[in-house]
Amino acid sequence: MENNFIFALSLTVFAGICTSIGGVLAFFIKRNNMNFLALGLGFSAGIMIYVSLVEITAKAGESLKSCLGEARGEWMTVGAFLLGILLAAGVDKLLPETINQDSMTIESSDKLHRMGVFVAAAIAIHNFPEGLATFMAGLSDVTLGLSIAFAIAIHNIPEGIAVSLPIYNATNNRKKAFLISTYSGLAEPLGAIIGYFLLREIFNDLTFGILFALVAGIMIYISFDELLPMAKEYGNGHIEILGVTSGMLVMWISLILF
Repeated sequence: MENNFIFALSLTVFAGICTSIGGVLAFFIKRNNMNFLALGLGFSAGIMIYVSLVEITAKAGESLKSCLGEARGEWMTVGAFLLGILLAAGVDKLLPETINQDSMTIESSDKLHRMGVFVAAAIAIHNFPEGLATFMAGLSDVTLGLSIAFAIAIHNIPEGIAVSLPIYNATNNRKKAFLISTYSGLAEPLGAIIGYFLLREIFNDLTFGILFALVAGIMIYISFDELLPMAKEYGNGHIEILGVTSGMLVMWISLILF
């Protein structure tokens, strides 16, 4: 059990720390490179949308239908998905609007900074159940744990981009951008540890399905309410669509290969 515990915890640390890879981009991107910012935000949104609607909701539905039956499992998946959206909207509501109407430059910086902080908070929230799910899967099945950890690690990289790019462009502080993106990923091992000591007795197909549907709802809210509008605002032409399409293709191909 001790070896399994270390292995499962290592998986969650690996998946969570991948937000730092996205955060590192802040060290190499020129400040106010808005096209790259829009491309990165669109790429993040594309991966989040694809993995949420194609992969995570499907796994949530399978788990819930296996213990609740076809009809009740479907409705529970929908309900948990909507609850995830409401949870993300609640986090959004708690963050204050900081917009200076006297200066367009300050307004843009404040909006970018607020978006980066919100995305970091929302990512941390949804990384918590992801870490729990990855950890429990690693404890029970090595192959399943590796598959889930790899899929989560892939989409954690653009999540780190989604945090670091706007904060860096708003503050010109590379260290702050990197650290906040890193902190957002640390919720993965935190969720694993809490899950092991507090929730292991009740972790089953029902709780797994509910957690995954919640995660999908949170990621969809982030994508459509934050990432895509900002990508559209700061990009030229249709750069954000290129980012979205690229993100979806990267996730699609990675899931086929792995």
